[in-house]
Amino acid sequence: MTETLEKYIPKAAVAPVFELIRIHHVHLKIVNERVSRHGDYRKLPDGAHQITVNANLNQYRFLMTLVHEIAHLVAFQKYGRAIKPHGLEWKRTFQVLMLPLIRPEIFPNKILPLLAIHFKNPKATSDTDARLSLALKQFDPPNDKNYIFEIPMGGTFRLPNGRMFKRGNKRVKRYECLEIASGRIYLFNPNAEVEFIK
Repeated sequence: MTETLEKYIPKAAVAPVFELIRIHHVHLKIVNERVSRHGDYRKLPDGAHQITVNANLNQYRFLMTLVHEIAHLVAFQKYGRAIKPHGLEWKRTFQVLMLPLIRPEIFPNKILPLLAIHFKNPKATSDTDARLSLALKQFDPPNDKNYIFEIPMGGTFRLPNGRMFKRGNKRVKRYECLEIASGRIYLFNPNAEVEFIK
């Protein structure tokens, strides 16, 4: 298992993460990219704990996603299944599990201050934290995707499901975008990744 982890997370994180996996009897599955999520946790009918994480994530996003999912498992065990999936109990658990990993031997110095801010009140996904998401993106392999905020006003973009939109004005935090087929307006986070149609 440690050899597998070394391919996906920073080397200095392998031992503590392996210990989390061992203690909590996690069955880790590394899967092909899913557009809708980076990872997930589920308790299987036989009682086993399965966590899946997308194989295409960079090492820092993979680490955060894996610990995010382990935090679900730990929070459910500690507080019961009636808690909200990303409620206060999960947030506290995620903070406790991540804190020992937020170190310069594991994360680049330029990301550490953003992680410190993010983990004061972690969100359901790091993707909604625009500054952290942008900082993590620099470690992704090159791709043909753009963030919504990079699309020019009136520019057309496509989602992975094929739906096409025109970028509109920015509201307080999100962008109004017109779906071309339906004429309906949708709101997008500035750091949603899309395909720019030039």
